[in-house]
Amino acid sequence: MTVSTDLLGDPTAAGNKSIILSIDAMGGDQGPAAIVAGIFRSARKNPDLGFIVHGPAATITPLFAKRKGLLEKCEIRDVPDVVKMTDKPSQTLRTGKNTSMWSAVEAVRSGDAAACVSCGNTGALMAMSMIRLRKLPGVNRPAIGILWPSRSVHGFNVMLDVGADIRADATDLLQYALMGVSYARNGLNIDRPRVGLLNVGTEEHKGRTELHDASELIEGQAEATGFEFVGFVEGGDIPGDRADVIVTDGFTGNVALKTGEGTASLIGDRLKEAFNYSLLSKLAGLLALTSMKRLQKRIDPRRVNGGVFLGLNGTVVKSHGAADATGVDAAINLAFRLAQSGFSDRLAKRIAASTQAAAKSIAEESPSK
Repeated sequence: MTVSTDLLGDPTAAGNKSIILSIDAMGGDQGPAAIVAGIFRSARKNPDLGFIVHGPAATITPLFAKRKGLLEKCEIRDVPDVVKMTDKPSQTLRTGKNTSMWSAVEAVRSGDAAACVSCGNTGALMAMSMIRLRKLPGVNRPAIGILWPSRSVHGFNVMLDVGADIRADATDLLQYALMGVSYARNGLNIDRPRVGLLNVGTEEHKGRTELHDASELIEGQAEATGFEFVGFVEGGDIPGDRADVIVTDGFTGNVALKTGEGTASLIGDRLKEAFNYSLLSKLAGLLALTSMKRLQKRIDPRRVNGGVFLGLNGTVVKSHGAADATGVDAAINLAFRLAQSGFSDRLAKRIAASTQAAAKSIAEESPSK
């Protein structure tokens, strides 16, 4: 795809193929250097992709100047303050208007950028995104959706929520399912996604009351919305091929996500130890080097870094706080693909249609008075 180099053009206008992304340069644990390095990687792969980068100009401009040609592709917006990982979301809403994070979200609200990427404080980013972008009509609680490496033919499953809100009632879980279906269609090109509801077992009698209520609601929307509900799924199904969309609350989803990342890291460390154990194991490791690099690439959590805030009037991608250049590059690439597909507008239409269908269904089932 050829992308316009006109950074002043409207990135979402019909007929204009330019994609401008808004990047918070100050949110990551590894500092702005890692974020700028990630931007540079993305810029090399997508030469005409444009960036609006937010942060103290005196700090970040020298980092861009070290990389030939990168400044030409970026607009730096000088913002003095930074949201810290320890800041409370409520505090950042009162005092955070001069922060790089607020400025990055504001660029999406104003239409200057098609999507925002930040490695910063998740709670603060969600709070700012909800205040500035607003929730889609019909959405009670936004969710964070991720792509989880899986055995499916598509290579990934969609999982949500993974940390936007630890609470979720039956109606929230239904909305998560609908948003996950839209994400699977636009992100993975799955025409009829299979949806599973995460539980402690697949048996119908297991789980909390809200899960059983949610199961009925999701099943009731499946035919009208064009997806298949496979019922309850377990933790082992998250990377499996039984469902394309895994629905759960933010507490459970976040624990599963961090556990998966830690397990992938542990496997990598143990394999290195095993192949360095003796001379013969080192030789075996050398012979298996190509296969091991392929395995490492497939289980490396950095390469699928990036959670999408679903249910907002705009696209916001939350990168892992500890992301290095590889992880930042992956989050930027995800935002780029979603912006290209017009995902935010498609999701809004899907939620609106589903909300109307659900209201009609409830009205028809309610006894007349």
